[in-house]
Amino acid sequence: MVVLVTGASGQLGQSIKHIAASHSSLSFYYADSKEGDITNKAALEKLFKEVKPDYCINAAAYTAVDKAETDKEQAYAVNVNGAKNLAEVCSSEGAKLIHISTDFVFDGTKSTPYTEEDNTNPQGVYGLTKRQGEQEIEKALKEYYIVRTSWLYSQFANNFMKTMLRLAAERDSLGVIDDQKGTPTNAVDLAEAVLKIIESGKAAYGIYHYSNEGETTWYGFAKQIFETNNVAIDLKPIPTSAYPTPAKRPQYSVLDKSKIKYTFDIQINSWEKSLQPYK
Repeated sequence: MVVLVTGASGQLGQSIKHIAASHSSLSFYYADSKEGDITNKAALEKLFKEVKPDYCINAAAYTAVDKAETDKEQAYAVNVNGAKNLAEVCSSEGAKLIHISTDFVFDGTKSTPYTEEDNTNPQGVYGLTKRQGEQEIEKALKEYYIVRTSWLYSQFANNFMKTMLRLAAERDSLGVIDDQKGTPTNAVDLAEAVLKIIESGKAAYGIYHYSNEGETTWYGFAKQIFETNNVAIDLKPIPTSAYPTPAKRPQYSVLDKSKIKYTFDIQINSWEKSLQPYK
């Protein structure tokens, strides 16, 4: 079974590469933003004809949440038109699409975990373009899995964990937001879940939620990162109001994982257990 991974140089793409050897029934082809430019439909059609994938995992996205507020055209090009292009090419070439989406499609006003049936109400350009991308896929394709995730981190690319450790090496104290709740997700765990969907062979198409289990704040996440890596720093909890950003973040974005666990028999670790010492 041939699996094409777009966005191969990002966190999820590199995490898939990291575990690929343990999934010997799958043959992977990795395309970065140059070879697999999802904003270029003609290039995608050429790539699909060469690779002939059974599945395409779309790990390509515009994820600069704050920058998206002013860089709307590029965010739209990647997150909306890119998703549309991939869905249409998957449809014409007979490939199944697994598209990675985000907790930012929700407004964060709930106080219980978001299910796949909850209404979306994105509060910024990033969340809006990701939701519009989902809708383009739903219109263009029948054989798709949309997997929403949250607070993704790993030993690869840029993410909150690496930023915290870098800042701790530069400063004696650090203030981190303590009134936004969500769930950190190890990108390697997400990669395993995505490959399990493929290996299951189940045609249970639709939207799914995946993150690690439990919930915390950014402050709680940072505290655990420093404890796990034996980093001593004066860490202070601060309110969102003390750190204004161009894009509004959801105050609460914990995802309900019942559907993906039940459908694909996926066991999910707590976020604390999945947080390994950074190598």
